Amino acid sequence: MIKAKMQTKLTFGLLSLFVVIICFGGLGIFYVNRLSSDAGMILKDNHISVEYCNHMLKALDEIPGNPGQVAVFEHNLRLEEQNITEPGEAEATAEVRALFETLKQDPAVFGQYKKMRKAILKIEDVNQMAIIHKNVIASGTAAQATLWLTIIVSILSLAALTFVINFPSIIARPVKALTEGIREIANKNYSKRIHLDQKDEFGTLAETFNVMAEKLDEYEHSNLAEIKFEKSRIEAIINKMNDGIFGLNDKMEILFFNATAERIFGLKESEVTGRLAPDIAAGNDLLRTVLNSEPKTQLRIFADNKESFFTQESIVIQTENSVGGRVILLRNVTPFKELDVAKTNFIATISHELKTPLFAIKMGTQLLEDKRVGDYNADQLDILSSIKANADRLLRITGELLNVSQVESGQIQLKKEWVKPGTIVLRALQAVQVHAGEHHIQLKEDIEKDLPYVSLDEEKTTWVLINFLTNAIKYSHENGTVVVQVSREEQDIHFRVTDQGRGIEPRYLDQVFDKYFKVPGGKQQAGTGLGLSISREFIEAQGGRIWARSEFGAGSVFGFSIVINTRV
Repeated sequence: MIKAKMQTKLTFGLLSLFVVIICFGGLGIFYVNRLSSDAGMILKDNHISVEYCNHMLKALDEIPGNPGQVAVFEHNLRLEEQNITEPGEAEATAEVRALFETLKQDPAVFGQYKKMRKAILKIEDVNQMAIIHKNVIASGTAAQATLWLTIIVSILSLAALTFVINFPSIIARPVKALTEGIREIANKNYSKRIHLDQKDEFGTLAETFNVMAEKLDEYEHSNLAEIKFEKSRIEAIINKMNDGIFGLNDKMEILFFNATAERIFGLKESEVTGRLAPDIAAGNDLLRTVLNSEPKTQLRIFADNKESFFTQESIVIQTENSVGGRVILLRNVTPFKELDVAKTNFIATISHELKTPLFAIKMGTQLLEDKRVGDYNADQLDILSSIKANADRLLRITGELLNVSQVESGQIQLKKEWVKPGTIVLRALQAVQVHAGEHHIQLKEDIEKDLPYVSLDEEKTTWVLINFLTNAIKYSHENGTVVVQVSREEQDIHFRVTDQGRGIEPRYLDQVFDKYFKVPGGKQQAGTGLGLSISREFIEAQGGRIWARSEFGAGSVFGFSIVINTRV
């Protein structure tokens, strides 16, 4: 015979419990309502009548000395007349009413008090007998309720007990078998099988489990060799790489450590694998620095008996719902750094060597422009002007390249001295006055009075301000205005250059101080794109801050601040 499915078993068990609750609750409610009805009848029909009789007797005793009790007697008599429920109660009440009507005529001469009292007591006796009779009925109902409830509870309790005793075993046995099977699978014992002679959901689950175990067993044996081979191949590739590589799991435990990483950190893979990286970092400064550094950080490390440069990269291992760990790479960029240094030195050397002949060309053009040398025709003058303009452009470019070489080599030489901020502005305005006139740009200054002296490199700071002014003139509309403002704000002196040009789109504003960056869509002017980058390095080398604000279509504001020192 096929056993009922687990769902049917559960439904039957829960339905049985539901029937127990319904039957017990329904029977209880039925008898409670009967007892409540009996008690209500006693209270309403009889006990209240007894109370009315007591009030009438008390009033009757007080009427001879207190005629006002007549009204009290009549009130209770009227209530009793409205609550006649027992046989013989109506006749006795009518007798009391007749006597009371005689009493009302003249209470002083009324002589039938004894007869009236007897009639009232008769009403009281009728109701008390009724109370006794109804109490007997209520007691019988309670006894009957107790008997039936006891019988039903006993029968249903036996049924429920039978269900409670048998049902857990129906559930526990297959669950225990499934638990043992799952534990074996977790321990990679894929030969484990579950045998349940059941045709319910547990039987189906056991069959599914056996199929899964069989598939896992096949997969384990068919792919294990291939997986081991791939693992060995990947380990060999990682160990042959020139970059330092090590992996961490989500608990910050070290999973692997390639040979280059061993050489860089001075650690052995066999000693660190499986250990917590923060614990190892407590005794290894370099590992602690790497763990606490942001990705793309450049590190200077003494490796291979020389100072080397590495960039740090972090690859997050992402699982379906969480981060499974990360792989950290230290890329050796020392050859690129050496090439960069060589490039910087080459640029510095070439720029320095070019300045002398370019300066000679410029001086030669100035001498040729002297009228005492002779007159030139229009074409010769155009050629001479072109030679002079190109010489100036080359001198400006070589100057920027020399500044770049200082910045890249980290050898910015500052010649700080105490200078009035207005002096910086005056020198910068004088330097761009002719350039502004050629573009019909009006220059204005707005310098706060009584500004203190500031310790700064006058030449480099003036160069930055000239660069700001040159750019403002270049990108301003013809007949526009460029304003230079200098003010004190707390412990800083702020220099600002404001123009009314095209402005810069918000998406480009964060890049204007990057090396070689030119705002797309602007005027196609000659330039290297190095000016603002060099300006930032000059200002930050002096402990200052540089910034740019712009509203596209309404102009830009470029500024920098220098900290005020103790001299005033």
